[in-house]
Amino acid sequence: MADSFTLPPPPAGGALIVLVIGGGTSGNALTVLLRRAGIAVDLVEASPDWKASAGSGITLQGNALRVLREVGVLEGIEKDGYAADGLAVLAPDGTVLHAHEELRTGGDDLPSHIGMRRPRLQQLLIDQVRASGADVRLGTTATAFQQDGEGVDVTFSDGTSRRYDLVVGADGLHSATRSMIGITDEPQPTGMGIWRAPAPRPAGVRRTEMIYGGRCFIAGYCPTSEDTVYTYLVEPARDRASLDPDAYADEMRALSEGYGGVWEELRAAFTDPKAVNYTWFDRHLVEGPWHRGRVVLIGDAAHACPPTFAQGAAMSLEDAQVLADLLTGRDSWDDQLLTDYHARRLPRVRMVVDASVQLAQWLLDGVRDADVPGLMHRTLSALKELP
Repeated sequence: MADSFTLPPPPAGGALIVLVIGGGTSGNALTVLLRRAGIAVDLVEASPDWKASAGSGITLQGNALRVLREVGVLEGIEKDGYAADGLAVLAPDGTVLHAHEELRTGGDDLPSHIGMRRPRLQQLLIDQVRASGADVRLGTTATAFQQDGEGVDVTFSDGTSRRYDLVVGADGLHSATRSMIGITDEPQPTGMGIWRAPAPRPAGVRRTEMIYGGRCFIAGYCPTSEDTVYTYLVEPARDRASLDPDAYADEMRALSEGYGGVWEELRAAFTDPKAVNYTWFDRHLVEGPWHRGRVVLIGDAAHACPPTFAQGAAMSLEDAQVLADLLTGRDSWDDQLLTDYHARRLPRVRMVVDASVQLAQWLLDGVRDADVPGLMHRTLSALKELP
């Protein structure tokens, strides 16, 4: 069980200080939201370049956009990304089998989703963190916590230390914070792997389009700007140690063989192995408390799911907003606040993780009569409700 603690109301002048570990999507968003409320924040990020060039593309569903609007980056996302309200399922030869509008999980005033180049989204968030006045240290990690009834003493990899009122672990799927506070849950592979790469946007591609079947479980693409798309191919997971990074582009071209339509054009763009990313689908959910004393987890450190519903970033962003709302809306910070945060988030996150894993499992098992539309409608309809 988590250690009980109580903090008094924040003193005049905002003397309370929070450490955010991890400068990814959820950590950056939380930092901005807390700074906007006048709470002092230190943010440390292990990557020396703040992950500014990591990833190819991302699909931001409406409920993610709802949070990003509060963070202050929606205008930039709308300007630099590609908004679409439609999704189509194609046959391997490119013939459209079914097309439909998607539920607007962020409300009727937001698109159903916006495709975005991930590095551009990260840069928009970085700019907001910088403008917020947070103290940022890159190339730095937390190496030790020492808690008592009044705070957390944190030692950093650069040899410095500082005392905090609250520590937030937003350091991703393989969170060091999670293990340092004794939470033993670890991500588990689902048996699928995904290849991703950016490409020029073919003329006429104005929506997310996916093929189920052929050489891969899923072959899809999503516009990420007026000029770009990001493409993905999902297959049975391979031993990553056996893959030669210099052959990544060759692997992606070979996997895309047999897919028609615009795939002929997309395939020609897979030339730079450094632009291709390969990862596994993982399932991760910490069922028990997400905090130990004054250290709490958000985002992928607490949960992650296959991208079959494109809800990973949305769930992480919702974590940041709910935690920020609780921290800025109560007279005192205590163990009950962090317990309430977990209680608010767990049912919704579990629903998304279970649905995402179920859809992936149906594909792995080759279930042809699975109620995919029903599962998607039930899940996305529930996400229209505020977290």
